[in-house]
Amino acid sequence: MPAMKLVVGLFILTVVAAGKLAGAQVVHHVVSGDRPSDTSTDVGPWSSGRIFRVGDSLLFRYFSPHEIIVELASMEEYYSCDLTNPIKMYTDHVNEVPLEKEGIRYFASGSYDKCKNGLKLPVQVKPREVPAMGPSPSSATHLNGLSALIFIGLFIYGLYYSL
Repeated sequence: MPAMKLVVGLFILTVVAAGKLAGAQVVHHVVSGDRPSDTSTDVGPWSSGRIFRVGDSLLFRYFSPHEIIVELASMEEYYSCDLTNPIKMYTDHVNEVPLEKEGIRYFASGSYDKCKNGLKLPVQVKPREVPAMGPSPSSATHLNGLSALIFIGLFIYGLYYSL
């Protein structure tokens, strides 16, 4: 009977681990790619086609230590580059911004001229999706490895207790 409890326990562990592994991966989006941003350029093309999800993060890096990134409260402030009342200011030359909830967030250069020249970024944060039909290919690899370990453990357990 103890062997049956072990099998049931390992099965539950496998199911829980599979659920954790099946979740979509968190992505750290480096704004403008791997190099620090040229603060005179438009970042719109960089964001085109990207999907931002709850749990992801943005990483702003730029050349000038005097550059400021601001987060604006509304679409109106974003389009008009109204920088007078930002909801948050990012003043380091490297800033990681967690995307913690769904919705649209608006980021812009703290310089009116740079904002007007396109140095601004709207970010539509979508909900984190969990695959509906089993684990993703990368998590399936992890799950197969976990299943193999559990199988080997059960096999050794069976050999040990059958002697």
